[in-house]
Amino acid sequence: MTIGNITTKMEKRSRRNKEIVDEKAPLLLERHDEDSGFDEFDGASFTGAVFNLSTTIVGAGIMALPATMKVLGLALGIFMIIFMAFLTEASIEMILRFSRAGKNLSYGGLMGDAFGKYGRIMLQICILVNNIGVLIVYMIIIGDVLSGTSSSGVHHVGILEGWFGEHWWNGRTFVLIITTLGVFSPLACFKRIDSLRFTSALSVALAVVFLVITIGISIIKLVSEGIMIPRLLPDVTDLTSFWKLFTVVPVLVTAYICHYNVHSIDNELEDTTQIKSVVRTSLALCSSVYVMTSFFGFLLFGDGTLDDVLANFDTNLGIPYSSILNDVVRVSYAGHLMLVFPIVFYPLRLNLDGLIFPRGRPLSQDNTRFSLITIGLIGVIFTGANFIPSIWDAFQFTGATAAVCIGFIFPAAITLRDQHGIATKKDKVLSTFMIVLAVFSNLVAIYSDAYALLKKNESPE
Repeated sequence: MTIGNITTKMEKRSRRNKEIVDEKAPLLLERHDEDSGFDEFDGASFTGAVFNLSTTIVGAGIMALPATMKVLGLALGIFMIIFMAFLTEASIEMILRFSRAGKNLSYGGLMGDAFGKYGRIMLQICILVNNIGVLIVYMIIIGDVLSGTSSSGVHHVGILEGWFGEHWWNGRTFVLIITTLGVFSPLACFKRIDSLRFTSALSVALAVVFLVITIGISIIKLVSEGIMIPRLLPDVTDLTSFWKLFTVVPVLVTAYICHYNVHSIDNELEDTTQIKSVVRTSLALCSSVYVMTSFFGFLLFGDGTLDDVLANFDTNLGIPYSSILNDVVRVSYAGHLMLVFPIVFYPLRLNLDGLIFPRGRPLSQDNTRFSLITIGLIGVIFTGANFIPSIWDAFQFTGATAAVCIGFIFPAAITLRDQHGIATKKDKVLSTFMIVLAVFSNLVAIYSDAYALLKKNESPE
């Protein structure tokens, strides 16, 4: 009995080292013989893993969810948020189960096992497109919040501009340079994702600060002004309003995308049997934050809820200390995105390295390669955030498409391929549903965004 227990523990510990040479895992979402470079590292804790995965999930998407309530109504909207959490848990469980069966340490290794080299490359490209787009958008939002932005002839004052007036040192480009050199670059230099557990915890805390303030303001206005309870169901009056319901599907489908970091977190866990509990705890935490943010955000602003609810905090809230609360919300959100940045950047760097150097030694053991890829990616993201004005439009098309491939189409395809003969009938039915949902959401996203762009271009005439 004792010998069996010891053997089990040794297998848990040695799994990472034993399989790292598997050439089926060139994606390197953890080519985890990093232990040889960090002998003092005894494995990541459960709490640290939960914070890292939760931070991966809760990015900028949290601000778009209240607007989905305006379209779907509270009851249907909250149901969809919870439903997508369960669907995400199922897709991650598929990835982990088939990874165990094939002894793969990375998502890319799993795709390579199921579909060969080209399957692995497709995944890597999707992660590059998705994560670069996400990080550029994060940097744009940070610049907007801190330095202000102008849209349709209206100038929205940034925090620094509001506090100190307009100066060269609080201009957008200079602020992003300081943020990149002072925050992004140092945090991007960590070679283990577990090293980011404290910044991830702070990131989640800052998201909770936004939530607490929103709840507080809602309660105050509910007591003092008698806010009306928003409608529970969608307002469908004609065919146009019916089709509008489907425009929120891409937002909901991509709200929980975190699959590209699951293997990295799993590989670093002290006890790798905890990964399922880590996933479930993270999804429960994030779905709770999503539901409360959506509910109280829509309760507070009603049908005046904007697509990005952060923009609603740019006006007078009609309560004492409104301007101070607005600034606290925006500062906490900017800080939250700054700390999410390295968590999303981590798999981006490893995937690019796996794409360019599929047979190279682990990235953490090659400082030159590590530095060059880090500098190059940060340079591309900085350039995109400052000099590509239409990145929002581009990201609407490519980001949602790549994200649903990562989160649903690829896990479902792996299950349907069933390389190891372990998929059940239920798995295959669920996988088919995931693919149909993902394809449908992509088509809706592309159609709605193209239609909106055409209407926008026609409007001046």
